[in-house]
Amino acid sequence: MLSYRHSFHAGNPADVLKHLVLAQVLSYQTIKDKPLDYIDTHSGAGFFELDAADAQKTQEYKEGIEKLWHHNSEQSALNEYIELIKSFNDNRELAFYPGSPKIAEHFLRRQDKGWFFELHPRDLTLLEQNMQGKRSIRVRGENGFAGLVGLLPPASRRACVLIDPPYEIKDDYETVVNTIVKAYQRFATGTYMIWYPVVDRERIDAMEQGLVASGIRNIQLFELATTADTEVHGMTASGMIVINPPWKLKQAMDDVLPELVSILSDNSGFYRSEQLVAE
Repeated sequence: MLSYRHSFHAGNPADVLKHLVLAQVLSYQTIKDKPLDYIDTHSGAGFFELDAADAQKTQEYKEGIEKLWHHNSEQSALNEYIELIKSFNDNRELAFYPGSPKIAEHFLRRQDKGWFFELHPRDLTLLEQNMQGKRSIRVRGENGFAGLVGLLPPASRRACVLIDPPYEIKDDYETVVNTIVKAYQRFATGTYMIWYPVVDRERIDAMEQGLVASGIRNIQLFELATTADTEVHGMTASGMIVINPPWKLKQAMDDVLPELVSILSDNSGFYRSEQLVAE
């Protein structure tokens, strides 16, 4: 099933949370001069024009990045994210939104490698176009779950991984946990980030329980809900689960999430910032 395209959802509140966490992690990971491997299992097209038909059909960016565009926060992590997105917009007006591949490319240095997986034929072509020009970047039209495991352990002995499936297939929730367990067995010191949507809370509970029961240590969870959980179809929240997070990440998210809830959520919105498993 390859119907999902992120172009309809670029810049929405889920992207804000996902890319804020991603930027914080990569900023920390690239402080050291040592090479880093970045692996993105479900990359999408990588870059989005917000005036295009897909984005205009849903206009989800108006509930996310647009609300933050002129916001000046007291929290450096949020301001850094906003300035990062502005750097992709030459005239400082909101016209484009970078996906995770372009955000990663922003941080990756000459000594680093980027691995980007995408199966959707159209998005794969766009991803190849958007990521061309750097020898250190590889785009692969392959299954990202299998591709991740096959790349571990990396030659650099340092890895940062984003697992971001569309969850079109209900088994994806279980597949994410199984893939993380396999990856962790091969390379326990990597930083792994899992994005998830809250459409059915029971599926998220099961995924959390699976990770907790896996024996993996040092797991944190950050969630932003724009409205209360509901039985009605549709995403009400999204989250990022981070294994082996940078030591400053939890404090940064503790500071930022209340502000994001106040800006992006209705009166029933909430956030979670939890240490699921201790170090």
